[in-house]
Amino acid sequence: MNAVATRGPQEARRRHPDERPVRRALRALSTVLIAAGVLLLVDATLTFFWQEPLSSLWTSHRQSVLRNELQVIARRPPTPPERRLLARLGTDRARIAYLAETLRRRTEHGQALGRIRIPKADADFVIVKGDDPPDLRRGPGVYDGSPLPGSSGTVAIAGHRTTYLSPFRHIDRLRAGDPVTVDMPYARFTYRVVRRRIVSPQEVSVIRRVRYDQLVLTACHPLFSAAQRIVVFARLVGVQPRGILARR
Repeated sequence: MNAVATRGPQEARRRHPDERPVRRALRALSTVLIAAGVLLLVDATLTFFWQEPLSSLWTSHRQSVLRNELQVIARRPPTPPERRLLARLGTDRARIAYLAETLRRRTEHGQALGRIRIPKADADFVIVKGDDPPDLRRGPGVYDGSPLPGSSGTVAIAGHRTTYLSPFRHIDRLRAGDPVTVDMPYARFTYRVVRRRIVSPQEVSVIRRVRYDQLVLTACHPLFSAAQRIVVFARLVGVQPRGILARR
């Protein structure tokens, strides 16, 4: 009887192997899931109150690279044919328009063009050529087909509000009279906000040409949604030659 009683628990242990490794694995998995949940919560909180942190780190690096690109562009002298043509043009306005078109033609998508400053919206960013998603991950982008500041017409610039450094997150703060400055290698352009509109994403008339030179800023609206667009219209009020034109 004792022998049988002794064999019973041994056989039971053989039939039920040690479950400790399984329990350790489950505890490790639960720890990972809890940590992931906490990170997601932190990410969501930062995005809601500030901006999305991971994409912002990437764009911050790209903006540093773009600032270096701008310095190179600003130091680049005009070619001899360009210099001769600039000398023949009679006014700074004509020379600025020529340099604007020259820069637009020679710049590729995603490359630096200038710098936009919007004090009321806490914005100071290098702007790039193009409004495709890869371009806007680098910074605010000038619409395809839009002229650059200095050429007649409507300059249209798009930017993100919650990701990729959120350059236009606070453009809803802008009111009539607020200044917006765009520094290009050839001139500084000062605009004053005229009005704002909320439109559908399909509303392209907001970037049409008007009777005066204007700047249009666009971004998704409301925050965390692409259902609509917020559009800020600003009128050109001042031009100050820079670079080679300032050294003439």
